[in-house]
Formats: sequence, structure tokens, C-alpha cells
Amino acid sequence: MSTRTATRPAPTRSPRPVARRRQRRRRRRRVLALLGFALLAGALAAIVVPRLPDAVRELALPLRHEDIIRQQSADKGLDPSLVAAIIYTESKFRDQTSHAGARGLMQITPDTADYIARLSGGTAFEQGDLATPQINISYGVYYLRYLLHRYEQNTVLALAAYNGGEGNVDRWIQDARTSERAFGLSSIPFAETREYVGRVLDARREYRSKYARELGLPAARSARAQ
Repeated sequence: MSTRTATRPAPTRSPRPVARRRQRRRRRRRVLALLGFALLAGALAAIVVPRLPDAVRELALPLRHEDIIRQQSADKGLDPSLVAAIIYTESKFRDQTSHAGARGLMQITPDTADYIARLSGGTAFEQGDLATPQINISYGVYYLRYLLHRYEQNTVLALAAYNGGEGNVDRWIQDARTSERAFGLSSIPFAETREYVGRVLDARREYRSKYARELGLPAARSARAQ
């Protein structure tokens, strides 16, 4: 019989404490990641949320080139909210050319542009200039002032002429006089022109209400707008 004592194998360390430590580290990393995400989201919210009403307003009712609109309206004695409403209705403030050849923000046709150039003395005018906001708005506002003067500051008639042409409006007025009836928005026989005038008037109220400061309108005027 051997006198050597049997050696026992050393006990192996259980893997459970190691696994638990790894799990705790993973949980800490997840918690830190969530905290970082929450802090980032809070910072973004602090920046974005105050600007959200303006962003929504801009999407629903855009306004561009308000400095030119203010300057041209003041120079020609017109309501800047009416000018903005025409631009919105005509082009949504996008530089574009229609199928009829009307160009720019206020959708001025080449014939009308040449006519305005003769009226205003714009001898250096070229058709390509209509793509420039300053020129396009300047010519559109000049033409609008001319139409308002021609139709004795009647906004409905001036807008109808802007869309449907002076000749048609003159004929409609004469027909109304012949039949001894008043002529107003509902009397416009062209459905497109009638709807156009209505959209511009609605948009003018919106611009007065939502962009009074940007358009340089007194707050009291905005509040009185109907």
C-alpha cells in the first residue's frame, strides 16, 4: 500500500461572478447611453420646439423677400399684405414660368412686362430680368398700383384685371352698368378669375394676421383686418 497521500484537484473558480460583473458593465453602458440620448434629445427639443410654430407657419403660408415687398409697397403706397398675397397665390414664392409664359414670383407675362416698362420708363428692361425678385416684384407692384388707380382703388376689380385682363373687366363693368346692377366679386363671370380674387383676399387676411411684423404692418391694423 502506497504511503503517498492523494492530492486533491484545486477547486475551479465559478464563472458566475465574472458573468455577473460583465452584465453589470453592460447595464451601466446602456444606462449611460440612454442618459446621453436623453440629454441630446432635451438639447434638440430646447432648440427646435420654440421654433416649431414659425416652421409650421412657414410651411402653410410661406413668406420670402419681405424686405423687397416692404420697400416696393412703401415706395408705391400699397398694402404689403396684398402684395404678399398676390405672390403667394400666383407662385407660392417660387420662381417659375407658366404655360402661358408668365414669369417669376408675380407671374408677369412678357407683354405685360413690356407694357409696364413703357409705363414706368424702364428702357433698359429685358425679359430675363423677370427672374430677378427685385425686378419682378417691382414690376408687379407697379402694375398693381396702376390697376388700383385705374379702377378707383377697387381691390376686387384691380385683382380681377391682374388675373383676367383689363379688357374683360372693362366689359364686365359696362355690362353691369347697362343692366343697372352692382358689380362685385360674385359678379365676375370667369370662374377662374372669381376664385383667384377670393384666394388673394383670403391670403391677404392671413398675411396681415400672421406676418404683420415682417411686413411692417402696425399691430392695430392687423387686428382690424377682416
